Amino acid sequence: MSTPAPAPLRLAVVGCGVIGRLHAEVAAHSPDLEVVALIDPYAPAAEAVAARLAELGRPEPRVFGDLATALAAGAIEEGAVDVVAVCTLSGTHAALAREALEAGVHVVVEKPLDVAMGPARALREAAAARPGQVVAVISQHRHDPASLAVHNALKAGRFGTVTSAVANIDWFRTQAYYDSADWRGTWALDGGGALMNQGVHTLDLLLWFLGEPVEVTAHTARLGHERIEVEDVAVAILRFANGALATLHATTTAYPDLGVRLQVHGTDGSAVIAADELVHFHARDAEGTGWESDQVARELREAAVQGPEGAYANPHLTQWTDIAAAVREGRDPWVTLDDGLLALATVRAVYLSATLGRPVRIADVLDGVHDDQETRTGSTDSGA
Repeated sequence: MSTPAPAPLRLAVVGCGVIGRLHAEVAAHSPDLEVVALIDPYAPAAEAVAARLAELGRPEPRVFGDLATALAAGAIEEGAVDVVAVCTLSGTHAALAREALEAGVHVVVEKPLDVAMGPARALREAAAARPGQVVAVISQHRHDPASLAVHNALKAGRFGTVTSAVANIDWFRTQAYYDSADWRGTWALDGGGALMNQGVHTLDLLLWFLGEPVEVTAHTARLGHERIEVEDVAVAILRFANGALATLHATTTAYPDLGVRLQVHGTDGSAVIAADELVHFHARDAEGTGWESDQVARELREAAVQGPEGAYANPHLTQWTDIAAAVREGRDPWVTLDDGLLALATVRAVYLSATLGRPVRIADVLDGVHDDQETRTGSTDSGA
């Protein structure tokens, strides 16, 4: 006799823009989730997501203008909702997540965790007081087959001593992109530019591969866009505890858009991920000469890929499957609040180093030493 499938977790999506719509659609394809509430101050956005869910044959969710209204109506509390996904502007993430957490539900926060360390740290403290509630941060590229393959190889020691890494985020964004909303390119709500907004996923993979950095030295610039406060170019050197060094380059000025590339180098092997694909994998322990990169890459990709052929393929869905399992099993999710906090601290360290003109220690950022320090962007027009 087969065990009946568990009831889907009831999901409330806060923020029905592009990212919120994506999460709602992913939920519609998951047997683990059912969207029961949509929250957005712009009613047409929430209504559009509700219409899309109807197209996919899902039940109609309740719609609210803000989280406070939903809370007052009893729509976001234990027994009515299981999980809240915070998909709003970056500068509002931690406060909304904390509000939902204190209502007694599990919380999933889109990247980045926030734009400032203070609210993110307060969320961590609130979560520590509620050990039975899951708090996860979206970092779906950890679930890409290429990323899994490299992480598994590093964990198994197949690359020997890791010596260096190179992360390039070479994207292009038009001026119209930044002009499309008054919050884009602001410190208060975007929290940064090319690195915070576009590059944080790749940075998270770098940290997942190499661990917590010790120190960051960086420069930033605003060279290709107007009417924004933040950087469109960031370059940094990260130093790790074992002495390994990594270079990080993020830009939104690389016309026409050159994509993302992440390299990891060690004494016994190296790997390159480009456009989410494992394009090079060399390990000394491979059969024969150790240069059978294509075969090794295929084997690792095949070992990492899960799910039936023809299934809805989306790394967000894979992460949501893990989150649902974490809720049901009472364990930590694969991408934790601490993971999101470290990624945010590293981005902040880049901005602080560029502002202060000196190296910045990650531990100091995590401990709040620089919480009161305003950051700025170097640019040709300011002479910085």
